[in-house]
Amino acid sequence: MAALVQRIRARAASLPTFDIPFLLILLLLLSYGLIMLFSAGYAVALYRRGDAYTYIRPQLLFAALGVLAMYAASLVDYHVWHRLAWPMLGISLLLLAIVLFMPEYNGCKRWIVLPGLGTLQPSEIAKFSIVLVFSHIISLNHDKMKSFSTGVVPFALILGVVTVLMLLEPHLSGTLLILSIGAVLMFVGGTGLHWFGLAGGLGAAAIAAAVIALPELVPYATDRLASWRDPFADPLGEGHQTIQSLYAIASGGLAGLGLGNSRQKYLYVPEPQNDFIFSILCEELGFIGAALVVALFLLLLLRGMSIAVRARDKFGALLVVGFVVQVTLQAILNMAVVTNTIPNTGISLPFFSSGGTSLLMLLGEMGIVLSVSRQTDMV
Repeated sequence: MAALVQRIRARAASLPTFDIPFLLILLLLLSYGLIMLFSAGYAVALYRRGDAYTYIRPQLLFAALGVLAMYAASLVDYHVWHRLAWPMLGISLLLLAIVLFMPEYNGCKRWIVLPGLGTLQPSEIAKFSIVLVFSHIISLNHDKMKSFSTGVVPFALILGVVTVLMLLEPHLSGTLLILSIGAVLMFVGGTGLHWFGLAGGLGAAAIAAAVIALPELVPYATDRLASWRDPFADPLGEGHQTIQSLYAIASGGLAGLGLGNSRQKYLYVPEPQNDFIFSILCEELGFIGAALVVALFLLLLLRGMSIAVRARDKFGALLVVGFVVQVTLQAILNMAVVTNTIPNTGISLPFFSSGGTSLLMLLGEMGIVLSVSRQTDMV
């Protein structure tokens, strides 16, 4: 063990330093998220489990493991992920199939139960795998991306399989996020713009086919759309979560009620520790606290893009773009759901919402971004 630690130290000493501003933004987001998770989740944790630390305790453990994973990933040459891209995709597809046989929670099958260890969310691994395999394919074929056979077909096939498996859960927001990440990487990678119009048409046809083949998705989607258009039409049913979230946001005002002083987290807002943690943040810290969150995610995106444009090769640049766009898009979608800008589809806020798999994967991905930053001159 001592020899291993010594080798890691030697490896770290021999490498250029990673991007410090990016790391500081990450640590600020992580710290902010942990503070808010405890504040937003202790009431429901006490009610459900009789222990106010039910959600924050495992989150702290996964945060520690995630920071270690991030550090380890930052030391590894990111080119190793070329070899691991396809195996990771295979593993994620297998897990997406296995989760369909798991028990339902809130009408969805999104978690694999690991006895004694908690749960595993395959969609988090799928997002990671999509970034890896798309970056791998594009970097090896960047001069052929304008053609249909190279610039569209392999990506459409991969996204098609992943989309079907995720719609069966169903996980609409996760599906939208993965499709968006894939589209961004294809665009940055050089796929011809005219193919995106064709992809849109094929996507519409695929949605129509899914409606025919999976009619049980129709009432699920229509209920969500109806509650989005008028949540007060069903205030004790589909619209309840949205209404309580809007009450929380409105209560916060400019500076909020104060950290820990939320009223809506006392069993009014369902899942205040998870998908709707942003509403509790708005209530307790107000517009100022919410603006700080938005600013941190924006800074993460901008600094990530700064790393990407200075990456030494296309593979590194695509990895960085994929991972920072994933985090930013997910944050935007979560805030849009919480504010009822888009229908409620169930998506977590990165670094804030409760979820060990998500946090561990996020920090591991950020470690890869730091690895790319080691191999470029940053300013």
